[in-house]
Amino acid sequence: MAVKMRLQRKGRRKKPFYHIVVADSRAPRDGKYIERIGTYNPMTKPATIHLDRDKAFEWLMKGAQPTDTVRAILRFKGVLYRKHLMRGVKKGALTAEQAEQMYQEYIQVKDAKIAARFEAAAAERRAWHRAISGEAPTSTTPKPAAATEEENTQSQQQEQQDSEDEVTKEEANSEE
Repeated sequence: MAVKMRLQRKGRRKKPFYHIVVADSRAPRDGKYIERIGTYNPMTKPATIHLDRDKAFEWLMKGAQPTDTVRAILRFKGVLYRKHLMRGVKKGALTAEQAEQMYQEYIQVKDAKIAARFEAAAAERRAWHRAISGEAPTSTTPKPAAATEEENTQSQQQEQQDSEDEVTKEEANSEE
């Protein structure tokens, strides 16, 4: 029996949500499966992935073949890195303790990056909501009252000159 690790679509139309499952390759996409090992929601920003790393690693070692998308998810979550380290243990390049320590360090760094990405997306979303909420933008430095009066008189003088120029242009056109 050929076993695949693949996505099983859930959700509704135009709102996909996937379960990551281990299934017989002959079974239909949304049909019977052997075990569910996680979920994947591409609609959130960034995409939300919940995966049981230990079960995924077990199935990889048993010979389950991941599809392209599931392979990318496993790489992102560090399961393929763990498989790589365990091959090094099997060849004698590393001890099991060294491999486990390297894997745990990798997972901690990766989880910190993911958490930072979620925080950045949340801050961006809050800033966007603040921008469209209808609040007037506030200037950082208020202008002194004397400067605003000078600007008002200058703008009034400029408007008078513009209106005088328009009148002279109209007179010149009427003479022709």
